[in-house]
Amino acid sequence: MGCQIDAQSQEQTPQLQQSTVSVNDSITSSRETAITRAVDVATPAIVSINVIEVQQVVYQNPFSDFLQDPFFEQFFSHRQSKIIERHVQSLGSGFVISPDGYIVTNHHVAGNALKVTVSLSDGQTLDAELIGADIATDLALLKVSPEEPLDYLNFSTLPEPIVGEWAIALGNPFGLFEASEPSVTVGVVSAAERDLGSQDGRFFHDMIQTDAAINRGNSGGPLINALGEVIGVNTVIYSQTGGSVGLGFAVPGAKAQRIINELRENGKVDRSYYTGISFVEVTPRIAQALDLSDTRGMLIADVDSGSPAEEAGFLPYDLIVALENESIINQEDYIARLYDFRPGDLVVYHVLRNNRKVQLTLQIGRMDG
Repeated sequence: MGCQIDAQSQEQTPQLQQSTVSVNDSITSSRETAITRAVDVATPAIVSINVIEVQQVVYQNPFSDFLQDPFFEQFFSHRQSKIIERHVQSLGSGFVISPDGYIVTNHHVAGNALKVTVSLSDGQTLDAELIGADIATDLALLKVSPEEPLDYLNFSTLPEPIVGEWAIALGNPFGLFEASEPSVTVGVVSAAERDLGSQDGRFFHDMIQTDAAINRGNSGGPLINALGEVIGVNTVIYSQTGGSVGLGFAVPGAKAQRIINELRENGKVDRSYYTGISFVEVTPRIAQALDLSDTRGMLIADVDSGSPAEEAGFLPYDLIVALENESIINQEDYIARLYDFRPGDLVVYHVLRNNRKVQLTLQIGRMDG
């Protein structure tokens, strides 16, 4: 006996199919979030960066211990060690900031590059030119020449990220996915204005902290918010193992944008500061001799005649405790704060003079030559 299909059931089949499609669309729509939309916007602008650079390495003669003998030393001491140069290949991440091909990354990724190639998420590979780099903020600017306009990211217009808001890190960890779509990790802004000190001429001050996983190779990639806007440039992690432990740090977007604009216009950041102040760090003995409450701050040892500092009214034994309301603990702190300004800027100094608070305004000069 054949199977019969009721005519009414036949009429309902298209409706059922339409209902199924509607349910599937609804499920797909429910899976989409602010994060997935931000990633969708940002992904085409993320690049992998392949760098060849020159590194200087000290070569130690394997017989150096033998050559310590006074008799042989007179003949071979100059051969015990030498500096050799070698070409090293490394990988990092970056992101496009303009349709004509300007790309942001870290100084430690591309700042000393001999040759740079950039791989886009669609598989294209382009040669890149190093426009400029700034070691102090660990930022660099590259330029490629695309045949067609590139997708790009915008920086957030807000001066500070919101602690607790979504933070999305994109990049190419460990160089595993070159010329393909980036890896995405998600967390929150854990803190703002974190000071990590300095290393190798880089000053990691006022950094954004995030628990979004950042690993080696993510350096130079963007940290974006749920709107798909850049809030920071991923730069450094704190780790005892070399892998992510949820302590990643990014250069704030506002600072990065200012540095990048200078690199784009001048190829460098003007750090030819001159103030005319000579310092000494405050030791416990100095603090006791001058009746200071602690050793924080920078003590002025001398002021050059005719210098910006003399014109501003600084005197020997003034103790600098803050710049523009940012506390100064030691020399590293002072340099990091000063690097936020440029020659010609007016800076408000807070000093202690005979244990009384004095406020002085100094116009930063420019070092000759």
